[in-house]
Amino acid sequence: MAMQSGQAFQEKVARMLSKEHGKALLKPNKPLVLKDEVANRKMKKGEATCITEMTTMMACWKQNNFVDALCSTEMRTFYACVEKAQLDSKARASQSKMQGGRLPPKQASALLRRYPNHRTEV
Repeated sequence: MAMQSGQAFQEKVARMLSKEHGKALLKPNKPLVLKDEVANRKMKKGEATCITEMTTMMACWKQNNFVDALCSTEMRTFYACVEKAQLDSKARASQSKMQGGRLPPKQASALLRRYPNHRTEV
């Protein structure tokens, strides 16, 4: 089914480019095919986690002249939050690998170069 719709699309583009029925509708200045590479952009970083816990811990340090023993509960909650965030990010990373997720641009370009588009003249 997908192959038929792709063929129908190619035929429609060919009709729009031909001068058979007068003036051509499309005048492409570049070939109408996808490139064999993607833009090399950096992947977006995730959002910051444990900000409130870190702020609470730093405020406690400032109040107690940076004595760790007096801020042990705040430090424990901060480290627990960091540990939980790391576990969540590992779980999310393994889940995205299993579901296909997004490829990094370098990896996508390498795959596109390995399996290039078949360029057909329209």
